[in-house]
Amino acid sequence: MPVIDHFTFGIVTPLLAYAISCTGAATGLACTSRARGASGGARAAWLVFGAIAIGGTGIWVMHFVAMLGFSASGVTIRYDVPQTLLSAAVAIVVVGAGLFITELGKRRLPAILVGGALAGAGVAAMHYMGMEAMNMSAEVRYNPVFVVASVVIALVAATAALWCTVHIRGTLATIVATLVMGIAVTGMHYTGMAGVSVINPVNSVPAGASTMQLLVPLVMGVSVVTFLLILGIGLWPTEEELRTQAEFENRLKSHSEQGARFDAAPREVPELQPRTGQFAQPQRTA
Repeated sequence: MPVIDHFTFGIVTPLLAYAISCTGAATGLACTSRARGASGGARAAWLVFGAIAIGGTGIWVMHFVAMLGFSASGVTIRYDVPQTLLSAAVAIVVVGAGLFITELGKRRLPAILVGGALAGAGVAAMHYMGMEAMNMSAEVRYNPVFVVASVVIALVAATAALWCTVHIRGTLATIVATLVMGIAVTGMHYTGMAGVSVINPVNSVPAGASTMQLLVPLVMGVSVVTFLLILGIGLWPTEEELRTQAEFENRLKSHSEQGARFDAAPREVPELQPRTGQFAQPQRTA
């Protein structure tokens, strides 16, 4: 039986995977924070950006960066390109669905639980779709106990992530939430991988792209997108600034409406008395 090593490059890959997961989580929280202060199309756009950051970078890229450290003695690993790309799309779509369900549900607990369940199931599906995208010159087996544990962690992590997108405010709270979300996502990955075993190796090279041919360009591409998101976040007003601006515009609109009503109100004009040539005071009505 081939010997499995999840840390081929030592502690480098898990630390890098955790750092990337935290980066995606922090970027996603910044996007959803701006969604809370925006409205209409801008709010929907920021939710989509948050899904790309959390689902694409925080979850999917983390998974495949961690997989760079996976190896089995005497086993050649290749990747099915379409299925790998599909797993990325699944991660982004399910996280986006969770964010929109939470938003449409007025950010209440039932909506967070439903969205978290959907997103968590999708994250687990993404993980095992990514594993199935690996073509090996051997058979892969999964321990059901670790599979169930990884799914549970995914459900809890996704629900906690959605709760954070609704309630977390402030720099310190965001940092803590980011670190916890990174631990949950990477913990889910390595829990699932702990139940993987490889049997019946064969002396052949499977079809598909090698690690360097596929993962490195994809990871770099998503990283560029994340950088652009971070740049856009820095140029866009914060949630507090957006709320302050909205309050100012509402007060300005209220004052304008009051001024318009005052200008439109009829005024009483005193009448000129024919004999005295003086203006009479307007009559008051009871």
